[in-house]
Amino acid sequence: MENPSIIEMTAARLSNFGDIGFWADRTALHEAASLGRAFQLKQLIEGGASVNMVTVDNITPLHDACINGKPNCVRLLLDAGAQVDVRTIHGSTPLCNACAAGSLECAEMLLEHGAKVNPSLTALTASPLHESCIQGNADIAKLMIEHGALLEAFDLQFGTPLHTACAKQHLGCARVLLKAGANVNAAKFHETALHHAARVEMVELIELLVDFGANVYVTDNHNKRPINYTKPGSLTEQCLQYYESTPLSLQKLSRVALRTRLGTRSMEVIGQLDIPQRTMSYILYDDMIGADALVVP
Repeated sequence: MENPSIIEMTAARLSNFGDIGFWADRTALHEAASLGRAFQLKQLIEGGASVNMVTVDNITPLHDACINGKPNCVRLLLDAGAQVDVRTIHGSTPLCNACAAGSLECAEMLLEHGAKVNPSLTALTASPLHESCIQGNADIAKLMIEHGALLEAFDLQFGTPLHTACAKQHLGCARVLLKAGANVNAAKFHETALHHAARVEMVELIELLVDFGANVYVTDNHNKRPINYTKPGSLTEQCLQYYESTPLSLQKLSRVALRTRLGTRSMEVIGQLDIPQRTMSYILYDDMIGADALVVP
């Protein structure tokens, strides 16, 4: 049985006791933040309400504002001194909440105030990057990566962010991760992202992964290849049958080898090379240019 999503979690606790606030039942400050009532929240703050007040189940107003995607309230709380990296009992931070809610504006504000993009993971908590991939928000995933999110951060339930994007059938997030240098063949108990793509019967996702060098012959801990998870006669089975019998072109293999060697430095290093722009675009997978579209000068 899957763990509940972060949006469904309500119990929380603080891990930083430097400014823990006051223990109380759910307050008017929490309600205002949760419902996006910025004017009421401002009045409460000006009236002396503690922005770091926590409920008996340890939720702060900032958690409430972020999980409900209320940027005006998030800004008021942060400007009033709300702790930006408060951890819940499950280890979630406000940034995790903002990513889970799909609020790019909230996430940007938290980062501006120094939110950690790589909080330590717990058994019940995914990273902000994982949360963005669970929700399928490629823009937030890109933002997390731009701020240094670990592409290979491992979640006990989902595996890497790439595993997560593929299991949840989010092609856009998978593309963002791969272009940034995510390891296409990273394994979760010997299961790769390609196993997930095959299981969810998504041809476009399989083609994307293979184009980035996914191993179609790899077996999981049940000794099954990705093709073994497809339905007989399905388009996904036919797709994997083709890739198992037809290796990538030398041109594509060369691109995969170069990017594998450079890893997460690909975007930076290749962009500095003195090579034709079209060749550079091909290596960087800009606009996902196919091999047949490229004529190397």
